[in-house]
Amino acid sequence: MNNTEIVKQSLKRRYAREKRFQLYGRCAVLVGFVFLALLLTDIVVKALPAFSVTEIRLDVDVSREALELPVEGRLDRDAIIAVNFGGVIKKSLREAFPDVTKRKQKRELYRLVSSGAEFALQAMLVNNPDLIGDQPLRIWFKADDDVDTLYKLDTRTSRISDLQLGIIEQLRASDSIRTVFNTTLFTASDSREPEQAGIRGALLGSFWTLLVTLIVSLPVGIAAAIYLEEFAPKNRITDFIEININNLAAVPSIVFGLLGLAVFINFFGMPRSAPLVGGLVLALMTLPTIIISSRAAIKSVPPSIKEAALGVGASHMQVVFHHTLPLAMPGILTGSIIGMAQALGETAPLLMIGMVAFIVDVPGGIFDSATVLPVQIYLWSDSPERAFTALTAATILVLLGFLVVMNAIAIYLRRRFERRW
Repeated sequence: MNNTEIVKQSLKRRYAREKRFQLYGRCAVLVGFVFLALLLTDIVVKALPAFSVTEIRLDVDVSREALELPVEGRLDRDAIIAVNFGGVIKKSLREAFPDVTKRKQKRELYRLVSSGAEFALQAMLVNNPDLIGDQPLRIWFKADDDVDTLYKLDTRTSRISDLQLGIIEQLRASDSIRTVFNTTLFTASDSREPEQAGIRGALLGSFWTLLVTLIVSLPVGIAAAIYLEEFAPKNRITDFIEININNLAAVPSIVFGLLGLAVFINFFGMPRSAPLVGGLVLALMTLPTIIISSRAAIKSVPPSIKEAALGVGASHMQVVFHHTLPLAMPGILTGSIIGMAQALGETAPLLMIGMVAFIVDVPGGIFDSATVLPVQIYLWSDSPERAFTALTAATILVLLGFLVVMNAIAIYLRRRFERRW
C-alpha cells in the first residue's frame, strides 16, 4: 500500500470521527431541549389551575334586620364593620340547604365557602352601603381550597365528605358554582388559605430589593471597573484586588447572606426582612459580576479610539468618559442586567437575613418587612395544602417570565448599540 492510499484511509477515518462527534453534539443538545421542554411542560400543567378560582353563588339577606343594624337613620361605617358577616353567610348557607340540620353536617356545609367570604362581604357593604336593603343580594364567594381542587381538577381530597360532595353536585346542577380568572393571585399578598393567597407582596418586595441592589451595585461596580482598567497602577495591590474580585464571583451566595446577617443586622442594627438589607446583600453578591463584565466591555474598545482622542489633545479623563465609556456601555449594561437577573433568582442569602418570614402586608418601601418571589416559592412549596402546589408553579412561571424579559432586554441592548470593530 502506497502513501497516497494510507493518507486517504486516514482521512476517511478522521471524517467519520468528525461526523460521529457532530452527531453526539446534536444528540446532547436535543436531550437538553427535551428535558427543558419536559420541565417547562410540567410547570405549566401544574400552574394552570392557579390562574382560575372556584366561586359559589349565594343569596344573602342584607336587610337591616338580618344585619342587626338600626332600622331607621343613616348607617354608620363603624356599625357596618361590626356586623357578624360570618353569621350572615352561614345563615345563607343554611337557607340554601335546609336539609342540613345536624351540627356536624352544618360544619361541613360552612366549610364549602372560603373563610375570607365574610371579609369580602364586609368590604362590599362598607364601600357601597346602598346595597343594604330588603332585596337579597346574589353574590359569588370564593370556595374553600379543597372544593376548588375538587371542582377544577376533579380530585377529591380526604377533607371532602360525602355530604359536601353531594352539595357540590347540587350546586353544579343549579349553575351555582363556576370558575373565573383568579385576580387575587396578582392583587393579594400571602395567606394561610390558598384561595386567598397572592404574589403582590412578593412582587413589590422583589421590586424594592432589586431597586436597592441596582442603586448600590451599578455605580460602584462601573466606577471600580473604570478605575481598575484605566487608572489603577499595575502592581501587587491591584493584582490582589483583581484576584479577589474573581474569587468573589464564585463564592456561594449563602456566604453573602451570613455576611449581611453579621454586618448589616447584628452590627448596624438594620431591620430584619427589609428590602434595604436584602438589596445590600444582593448588591455585594452582584458587584463581582458587574465589575468583571464592565472591565471586559472597557477592554474591548479598540486602542485606536483612545489614541486618536489623546492625539487631538483630550485628557485621560476625557478619553475615558467621552469615548471609552460610551462605546463600552452596551456591554456594561448587558453584564449589569444579567447580574440583576441572577440577584432576582437568589434565595439562600435572603433566608439568612429573615426574608423567609410570613408577610401578609404589602411593602410600601425599603424599610417595610417583605419577601421576594424566590422565597415565596420556597414557602409555598413547603405548605401541606394541595392547592399551594399550583400557586408554587404559577409563581415559578412569573419569576421565569421576569428572568426571560431581563435577559431579552440585555440581548436587545447589545444588538442595538453594539459596534463591530
